[in-house]
Amino acid sequence: MDIEIGLSSASFYPLVDTENSISLMKNMGFNLGEIFLNSFSEYEDEFLSNLVQEKYRHNFSIDSVHAFSSSFEPYIFDDYKRRRKDMMTVFDKVCKAANKLGAKLYTFHGMRYRDFNSLNKKLVLDIYDELVYKALENDILLCQENVCWCMSKDIEFLCFLKENLKYPISFTLDLKQAYKADIEPLKYLKIMGEDIKNLHINDKDNYNVCLLPGRGDIDYKEIFDELKKVNYKGNAIIEVYRDNYDNYDEITNSKKYIDNILMVL
Repeated sequence: MDIEIGLSSASFYPLVDTENSISLMKNMGFNLGEIFLNSFSEYEDEFLSNLVQEKYRHNFSIDSVHAFSSSFEPYIFDDYKRRRKDMMTVFDKVCKAANKLGAKLYTFHGMRYRDFNSLNKKLVLDIYDELVYKALENDILLCQENVCWCMSKDIEFLCFLKENLKYPISFTLDLKQAYKADIEPLKYLKIMGEDIKNLHINDKDNYNVCLLPGRGDIDYKEIFDELKKVNYKGNAIIEVYRDNYDNYDEITNSKKYIDNILMVL
């Protein structure tokens, strides 16, 4: 199966500065990854220019971008119009940052969770249509990630977006976030279908909700088989927390573990 394994710079947070993550990932054997922009200053042109130089210096591809989402994304949907407008300005800046870095995907968290029936559904659709359109203006696909504390954990909400948006939305499937929400990843995959463009891989067992791939009991073959059925053309990005490993060799070995599975598919 033609999927390349990448790494998210979020896996180093907070011990490695974003600008140092590209050389580190390359030295670990990764040729592509997702860059997590960890603060507002990292959306600025001077900082992004340094990242672009690092990308070319190390022949590294930036597959997707993830913003400091909790600081502004939930407020894009706020009831207060001026706050929505200000947060949309931040969103636009992140889209431009992603474009400058050569990414094609923006991994998006969005709204905090609340009861689906309490939503102002027209407002939600109008905002999402604007988000998708602004992203497309920058040659970026907005990839709604399933996140356990966000509306996107709700399968009914994801179906609602797919069925009612004017502009087509894309998706990031995150395995650990599915298990945190107590929902099997394949249930999300069934809804996302051919609109899934990005994949965050990790592992879990009965005691740990996030582990390096190969350390738990996730059936990756089953997941990749289902991805093949929906003609998945994206990559698989290892994204774990800093306390899920002791040294970088463990991450490199996890990459090899997944590569070996993909070789026989």
